[in-house]
Amino acid sequence: MIELKKLQNGSDIRGIALKGIEGEEPNLTEKEARLLTKGYLRFLLETTGKNTDEISVAIGRDPRLSGEALAAAAAAVLCEHGARTLACGQASTPAMFMATRFTEYSCDGSIMITASHLPWNRNGFKYFTENGGLDKPDIAKIIEYAKDEADTDAFLSAHHGFSENADSTTPASPTPCDLMTTYASHLQSLIIDGCKSGTMPLKGLHIVVDAGNGAGGFYAENVLRPLGADISGSLYLDPDGHFPNHAPNPEDKKAMEAIRSAVLSAKADLGIIFDTDVDRSSAVDENGREIARNGIVAMAAALIAGDHPGTTVVTDSITSDFLPLFLEDTLGLKHLRYKRGYKNVINKAIELNAAGTDCQLAIETSGHAAYKENFFLDDGAYLATKIVIRTALLHKEGKGISTLIEDLKEPAEAIEVRLPISGEDFAATGDKVLTELAAFVESFAQGSANSVPSDAAHADCTTGNTPALSLVEPNYEGVRISFNKEHGDGWCLLRKSLHDPIMPLNIESNSVGGTKIISKIMKGFLEKYDALDTTKLSF
Repeated sequence: MIELKKLQNGSDIRGIALKGIEGEEPNLTEKEARLLTKGYLRFLLETTGKNTDEISVAIGRDPRLSGEALAAAAAAVLCEHGARTLACGQASTPAMFMATRFTEYSCDGSIMITASHLPWNRNGFKYFTENGGLDKPDIAKIIEYAKDEADTDAFLSAHHGFSENADSTTPASPTPCDLMTTYASHLQSLIIDGCKSGTMPLKGLHIVVDAGNGAGGFYAENVLRPLGADISGSLYLDPDGHFPNHAPNPEDKKAMEAIRSAVLSAKADLGIIFDTDVDRSSAVDENGREIARNGIVAMAAALIAGDHPGTTVVTDSITSDFLPLFLEDTLGLKHLRYKRGYKNVINKAIELNAAGTDCQLAIETSGHAAYKENFFLDDGAYLATKIVIRTALLHKEGKGISTLIEDLKEPAEAIEVRLPISGEDFAATGDKVLTELAAFVESFAQGSANSVPSDAAHADCTTGNTPALSLVEPNYEGVRISFNKEHGDGWCLLRKSLHDPIMPLNIESNSVGGTKIISKIMKGFLEKYDALDTTKLSF
């Protein structure tokens, strides 16, 4: 029996598409692709009120080895039911959304076949309508429709509205579509308009791009170079579904070191790095400094601060203590630290605007950046384009992009430790740990605790009137704890993973050695839970 529910990964579908890694058997094949596409088509028919011959859907994929077969299976289903199907070939995720917005296509929906930065044997589906990417409940509904194939087949047949002159016995074929050329032209126009210096606004700029052998190579070759940029020294622009050089992921240390080294070697003005499907990006400034994690949040906010004074920036939960100081005190903006998950921050931003609070940016430290001006679409190429425009404008003044966030302070140390949870009911275990951890930390404020666990060198719970540990509020995910200078000089956030039996623990310290102190304190509390593996907290 096909277990489609296991393929849901929040607001995406993700699974194992190919053999080749021991212990990983495929569960996302052409068969699952057909079932899921039927479910998605039914979802579109219900939400639009149209029949199948009135529906248009675009299909694209990243360079993964399994992508072409999965795309063909999805297209076959759509064509069998009379839907207008655009075969976009290799594409980026943001471009696939724009197929619903560009007037020359005006699709009712689009499908992007990608598993983002995951290994070569994985793949997945992202679904869009003109309102953006689908949410978790929408994906659950599509899966339910896919599971009940007979009922969905009957529904699709009842809404199978071929025109009078159509040959209903011959399914249509997908229509080839050069969506990426349209999308690249769109980005070129944004740069030309933003720079206001003619049709070669990037002449004299040296920009290197690392596409990680994913779908982002077009940005260097079809956006930057035609506008005059020198892109020599760029890395891994050719698509390769094996991803042979490094993970196509701006959060990967090897990937970031590759683009940083490329910038320094080429003496470039800017470096840009994308993930596989280009919905995320980070950067490197002219000095070889990474603009990632807190830095990419600060950069994305700085790019709009002048046009939107006082706007709210929604971020994920693991941003540093220094970031709100930069956003609020330096840029004059407001900061809402929310939850992990790019759809969580995007939906919160949309919710704020609906309630009357101006919010122009939702962004994760992973590099998912969504601007209100761009449909709250998390688009790595759009963020890169805004960075390129500002780099060009600053270059005319003899300045580098580093000047935009030079006042942002960074922690001395930052680590993430992922603690596995054993047992079937891992969610309940995680909830129990978080509840009891919050109560323990709260006990310091109430004066009922008198020692820090397993940290004999720092046994006193207070220094003067400052508790060793204190809860950070407001907090929307997990338990965030502040540690005073004598007990680590920083903070940590313990939370449940969005999808897996894992409790990620993020730790930052303003002092060298501080993360080790905080780790020891946290291990002293957490090691009593048999279901929680704290061995990685041994330093």
